[in-house]
Amino acid sequence: MPDTTYVPPKVWTHDAPSGGKFANINAPTAGAREEKALPVGKHPLQLYSLATPNGVKVGIMLEELLALGHSGAEYDAWLIKIGEGDQFGSGFVEINPNSKIPALVDRSAAGGPLRVFESGSILVYLAEKFGAFLPTEVRARTETLNWLFWQMGSAPFLGGGFGHFYAYAPEKYEYPINRYAMEVKRQLDVLDRQLAEHRYVAGDDYSIADMAIWPWYGWLVLGELYGAGEFLSVHEYQHVQRWAKEVAARPAVIRGRKVNRSWGDESEQAPERHSAADLD
Repeated sequence: MPDTTYVPPKVWTHDAPSGGKFANINAPTAGAREEKALPVGKHPLQLYSLATPNGVKVGIMLEELLALGHSGAEYDAWLIKIGEGDQFGSGFVEINPNSKIPALVDRSAAGGPLRVFESGSILVYLAEKFGAFLPTEVRARTETLNWLFWQMGSAPFLGGGFGHFYAYAPEKYEYPINRYAMEVKRQLDVLDRQLAEHRYVAGDDYSIADMAIWPWYGWLVLGELYGAGEFLSVHEYQHVQRWAKEVAARPAVIRGRKVNRSWGDESEQAPERHSAADLD
């Protein structure tokens, strides 16, 4: 039977229980909570992140650029421990007022250091800066951006919706889990139909669309996200499975997914990255 005992108050207040696993850092206000400067390394690009699905995108992109020989893509990666509230330090808020990882500072930009925040924006910025992984021909470019923004709009239903209620909420409720499971499976079907006709998400070439989508939907079908593979019957999405395994095998992806990772097998961790040797 559904729980019908809750009646929303006329005015919501922050003392209401919310946030589940992350309740200790959640608040309805923005801005810095403490004075805390960010470290700065020697490379042109400074990445401040954590190896969540959103954070991994940029580590992969930077490693892919380095693999192509773009020496200007050398970077320092600094760990932002979101469970401890590092994202609310004044230095981080200065480069991302939304207090979310990842965030990037380009110290080689004309006119001085340039902040770039939101993972999709960072991917586009780096792709345009180095002329890689984003086509210049209008139709191919538009299709790549179509799928990049599909991910940006869809993943909150997977992470904040399904992931929260299935894995992180303090109690399990049937309605939200069913609601978001249905939407995630619909999204997987969208992706599966696209990949039935194309090697990569936006066409025949690997792009920033794949880098954005793989850490969410690739991890999901490979059984690496929320422990929900069986629940969502991810084996049904054969084309997503094929693509996810191909992307996972790329050397730069293997390296990039280690960046700012501080859990799991030690061989898969690089909490900070300041040279290629940190990932070897």
